[in-house]
Amino acid sequence: MNKIQELAELLLPEGILEYFEYVGYEKVNREITITLEEKNVVPKLPEEYGERKVRQKGFKEIRVDDFPVRGKKVKLLFRRRVWQIEGVSELYKKEILTTYPGTKLEKEFAFFFEGGD
Repeated sequence: MNKIQELAELLLPEGILEYFEYVGYEKVNREITITLEEKNVVPKLPEEYGERKVRQKGFKEIRVDDFPVRGKKVKLLFRRRVWQIEGVSELYKKEILTTYPGTKLEKEFAFFFEGGD
């Protein structure tokens, strides 16, 4: 594991690198945006789609506010892959929770405010 990957693992939400790869960061004034791209792994399809072919159809971007670092606002930019199932008009994506349900907060941050575990 390289040093940048190790640092990303320390700073990012626990387990997030299981689904996403660190792509880079951008620092503008007092804000840092860390970009994470979903790994290129075809999702398991629901049984009703059988053995249909699946093609990647691009990305959907999701921005999440995270903990400040050294007085700078931090945003996580998740680039989620979307997939097209042969013969289906709707796009499909893996179910990966990047925020705590019912909030716009990353899970650990939401637990901090709730006093949870």
